[in-house]
Amino acid sequence: MSAAILAAIDVSQPELDREVLRVAEKLARLDGARLDLITVVPDFGMSVVGQFFDQGFHDKAVAKARKILNDFAIDVIGAEANQAVRHIVATGKAYEEILHAAREAGTDLIVIGSHKPELRDYLLGPNAARVVRHSDCSVYVVRQPT
Repeated sequence: MSAAILAAIDVSQPELDREVLRVAEKLARLDGARLDLITVVPDFGMSVVGQFFDQGFHDKAVAKARKILNDFAIDVIGAEANQAVRHIVATGKAYEEILHAAREAGTDLIVIGSHKPELRDYLLGPNAARVVRHSDCSVYVVRQPT
């Protein structure tokens, strides 16, 4: 049984993660577990590219990601269920922030989506594969339709 479930959602393409949220919410409901949602915003400020963005760009990006994540959850699981969900917007590399959030929250299960692998994924490794490889807890991978 799980006490805490973390669902990783890509707010740049939320329609691809509808099933991820459905599965995570169902598993949380069945186990009576807390459901956390996480999305990760890239850290443009730390790279050379960061100088090309306005000073408040990061804060605006985080606020927009938080709104998209909240609206997405309401749309998929409903407003009442969403009230009990903790929303996390992190900044950095997706797989690192997902693993960090899971450790910090005492997560028992991470639910993450995975698309059909492309050649570049075999060379670099997609976020889902890295989460599976390095996670301290169980990971449920929801295969995205092709």
